[in-house]
Amino acid sequence: MDGVLFRMDDPLPHASETVRRLQLRGDKVWFLTNNSSKSRAEYVAKLAKFNIITDEEHIMTSAYGTSVWLAEHGRIGQSVFVVGEAGLENELTAAGMKIVPAGAEKCDIVVAGWDRQFSYSKLAAAHRLITEGALFIATNRDVTYPDAGGKTLPGGGSIVAAIETCSETAPITIGKPEVYTLNLILKMAQKTPEDTVVIGDRIDTDIAIGRRVSANTVLVLTGISTRRDAETSAADIKPEIIIDDLSYLT
Repeated sequence: MDGVLFRMDDPLPHASETVRRLQLRGDKVWFLTNNSSKSRAEYVAKLAKFNIITDEEHIMTSAYGTSVWLAEHGRIGQSVFVVGEAGLENELTAAGMKIVPAGAEKCDIVVAGWDRQFSYSKLAAAHRLITEGALFIATNRDVTYPDAGGKTLPGGGSIVAAIETCSETAPITIGKPEVYTLNLILKMAQKTPEDTVVIGDRIDTDIAIGRRVSANTVLVLTGISTRRDAETSAADIKPEIIIDDLSYLT
């Protein structure tokens, strides 16, 4: 979504009419994001502001994907320290996880994502809990996040990297380019990768996840990656099609 349909609170050109055209002709349109700061319900509301209409069932975030992964691995009901924002906490709480504060003596899991209130005290708490045995999960490893006006911000991956460095522990990563969230979509949609087109603005996440599951891939140049990035990218993450904006999607 970010960098494809909007940048922060600014809609991108041709996004709403393109999505509507695809929906009207019968395509199954799903929305996938690594951003864990908002819940699926919040994304439904945000997209509606841009005249893009969908429901929670057709939105997959790294936060919701994390909650599904925890359920599949028998972790529901366990305690979690969250380095992240309200959307991540809401998705984990809705799944039945017990959120603990930074001062907790121990917990079962540390989940880290994009956190614009990240601090040394949160880093220290995550470090202590992980080194004392908590499972470390990263919602995503995005180094940057697309900001308004063509700028970028530090992404959740920069926060995860800080925690990984001090705890000397590599996390389990849920979001793109790992294939877990896209495979969840394919299962829910009851579609094969060959019937699927992944449209994204980042070669290292969007195009990479599409190529990893053998889906068709389209790079749109309204976000992070440039045409030059695509031309010089490794063969296994090179997009099959490059478009300037969503008006070229037919």
